Amino acid sequence: MSPMGHQEEIVEPVRRTYAIDQTLTQVREERQVIVHCQLEDAEPGMLVRIWQSTYLIDTHTGNRSALLYAENISTAPVWTRINGSQFNFTLVFSALPQACVLFDLQEIISEPGGFEVKNILRNDSDVYRVII
Repeated sequence: MSPMGHQEEIVEPVRRTYAIDQTLTQVREERQVIVHCQLEDAEPGMLVRIWQSTYLIDTHTGNRSALLYAENISTAPVWTRINGSQFNFTLVFSALPQACVLFDLQEIISEPGGFEVKNILRNDSDVYRVII
C-alpha cells in the first residue's frame, strides 16, 4: 500500500524479446539512445519502478530527451519486485542533440529516491551502461 493509502500494483519483470528487437531496429533508424542500467545494492523483494518523467539532459543546453520505452522495469504507478541481488533494466530515449557531448540521466519526481547518473560522456553508438 502506498503512503497515501492507495493499493498499488506490483508485477514481476517480464522480458519481451520481440518488443526489444523491434525497439533496436527503431534505435538504428531514429538515432534513439539506449541506456542499460544496473541497480547496485538491490535486495530481494525490493520494489522499483521508473517514472515517465525520466530524461537524458544535455549538460550544456539543458535539452531533454524523453523516455520512450522501458524494458524489465515497470513505469509508475506500477511496481516491479526484484528477485535477486542484482537488477538490470534498459531504457530507450529520444535522440540527443547532435552537438551534445555530456549528459545526465535524471528521474524528475516529487518524492525522494529518483534515479540519477551525472556526466555521462557521449559516444558514437549512443548505447550506454550505467550503475545506479
